[in-house]
Amino acid sequence: MQLSEILSPGAVKVLPKASSKKRLFCDLSEVVKELYGLDYDAAFNALQEREALGTTGVGDGVALPHSRMADLDQVHGVFIRLEAPLDFDATDRKPVDLVFALFAPEGAGVAHLKALALVSRTLRDSALCAKLRANGDPAILYTILTEAQSSVAA
Repeated sequence: MQLSEILSPGAVKVLPKASSKKRLFCDLSEVVKELYGLDYDAAFNALQEREALGTTGVGDGVALPHSRMADLDQVHGVFIRLEAPLDFDATDRKPVDLVFALFAPEGAGVAHLKALALVSRTLRDSALCAKLRANGDPAILYTILTEAQSSVAA
């Protein structure tokens, strides 16, 4: 699996800030509605329900919100870089500025886990995260993510 299979160039965004985790989930839900035709409310509720189980803020300024949803045929991703970090209740208590959300079909156990592992591995690279934080152009961010992931997989 490659990041380019789950992340389209249009699903990479730079936002000045999100006032709350809830607002960020609204932004993510809007992107998947526009790009992938998912129901906004279903996407938002799925993210909220998963987050209620425990934080998806994994540390070092990275969050990996994810959910399983009906009416999906494959895993879809959305990447957001926040210009102003957000308190996300992350495991290390640091604010989050890099967010990679995954939306998977309800029955996609292995595919969902593989996608989550791939994204997690990619965003554990501190040099890659530094490049993401240093760029504000979504096209460049997409290239950084998809090209770096190829070298991580090799």
